[in-house]
Amino acid sequence: MHPWIADRTAHVDSSGIRKVFDLAAKMKNPISLSIGQPDFPVPDSVKQAAVEAILGDKNGYSLTQGIPALQSKLQTEIDKLGHADRKVLVTSGTSGALVLAMLAMVNPGDEVICFDPYFVMYPALVGMVGGKIVPVDTYPDFRIDVAKVAAAITPRTKMILLNSPANPTGVVATGAEVRALAELAKQENVALLSDEIYREFCYDAPLLSPTQWNADTIVVDGFSKSHGVTGWRLGWIHGPAPLIEKMTMLQQYTFVCAPHPLQWAALAAMEVDMTPQVNAYRERRDLIVSGLRSAGYEVATPGGAFYAFPRAPKNFASGSEFVAKAIENELLIIPGKIFSARDTHFRISYAAKIETLNRGLDVLAKLAAQ
Repeated sequence: MHPWIADRTAHVDSSGIRKVFDLAAKMKNPISLSIGQPDFPVPDSVKQAAVEAILGDKNGYSLTQGIPALQSKLQTEIDKLGHADRKVLVTSGTSGALVLAMLAMVNPGDEVICFDPYFVMYPALVGMVGGKIVPVDTYPDFRIDVAKVAAAITPRTKMILLNSPANPTGVVATGAEVRALAELAKQENVALLSDEIYREFCYDAPLLSPTQWNADTIVVDGFSKSHGVTGWRLGWIHGPAPLIEKMTMLQQYTFVCAPHPLQWAALAAMEVDMTPQVNAYRERRDLIVSGLRSAGYEVATPGGAFYAFPRAPKNFASGSEFVAKAIENELLIIPGKIFSARDTHFRISYAAKIETLNRGLDVLAKLAAQ
């Protein structure tokens, strides 16, 4: 390693997901069920608002905390929670929100509990700020056992990370799970960070946020997934005012602000009904789950997001071996070990056209029958 490289970079490797994308670029007709972003077009009114903001010369810095109009609109929604002294910060994507939360809250040596499988960024971010990730296993059905969480809490525990609907499993935590987790965090005086970026994509019931039972919950959300603008880097975070004020200060010295003209587009996005897109993704969820089970795969029903996390067939030694064989057949999926201490599963993104999903299911059926 080069002598100038800092030790903290050891916590970061090139994402295994990016490596699959690199493979896709070399294939003539790949079946891509790998990328975790919506495939629907950005609503016209949202695109038009972005264009108008750019042409209207709203291209300089915004206030660090976000343009007042967007801040106000988000704050109005957040105030409906009924919590006193809760504030919002517009961030450079939900990833930016997570970075700020870790910088503001996690000291070197602090422990952060997350659920395995987990979003690939969680361990890297915790490690970068000197914290220690403490995974709590949720196999085989990816349900939260709050007793396991309680057992994982130590005097060094600073935070619990909840992601529901979850990436990579698509599983949505039940009301009972969320309430028990929220109450445990409150009882133990541990921060609870709820990553709700897939909130819009809940297919069987609305998302229950831990904010209902724990007024100190920190919530990360954004427009990237809900409106198909992953490249715009538009997120927000809300929580107790002292924390948000400190994160705002940190944003001044890091991201400065979220992209200014696109914040005006976010205002328009808040007026768009995304129900048709959500309904379309529910149909794709049903197609994928039915197709996988018909082919003999074990898969927990994803209640949200746009992922499924099946177990690799037993005729393969590992999830990685199975994914390698799938890629040989030009099917791009993600090995489960990227998201987990286990190498038994793989991730499918069904944010793809029905034709692509059917082609992928054909390959998966063939591999399961080998």
